[in-house]
Amino acid sequence: MRRIVFLLIAASMVVGVIAFTARASGHPDETASPIFGIKIFPGYRDWPVISVAHEAGANNDLRAVLGNGAAMKAYRKGTLPFPDGTIIARLAWVYAASEANDQVFGRQQSFVAGPAINVQFMVKDSKKYAATGGWGYAQFKDGKPREARYVFRLP
Repeated sequence: MRRIVFLLIAASMVVGVIAFTARASGHPDETASPIFGIKIFPGYRDWPVISVAHEAGANNDLRAVLGNGAAMKAYRKGTLPFPDGTIIARLAWVYAASEANDQVFGRQQSFVAGPAINVQFMVKDSKKYAATGGWGYAQFKDGKPREARYVFRLP
């Protein structure tokens, strides 16, 4: 009986490895944006804040725009056009009323970031993205790439 259990476990592990290898080698990178091939940048949430905004349109969201070192240096110096290597991230959350805060105030007046909507990236590489003015774009929802339908504007 132990031998049968061991053989079943071993066989399932072999099948799993084969399936994973076939999937990984036969498909494009599923973690990169479909058009520009951009992946989520590690540590982007630690980048400095460039601006925040409330977008009252169809999304009705709160947004934070963050920049990597090259972006921050360009912003501080007023460098335009932005140099290659600039990466700008935009994070968006649902604009939500805070019931707990409103109870203290006695009326609805406090709003907070609710569930995450998405994160977008703009990457400056004048050679790689020459066809789009030197910028590559990506959008991710729940960590998965989506087609970037909206291009966010720099503040």
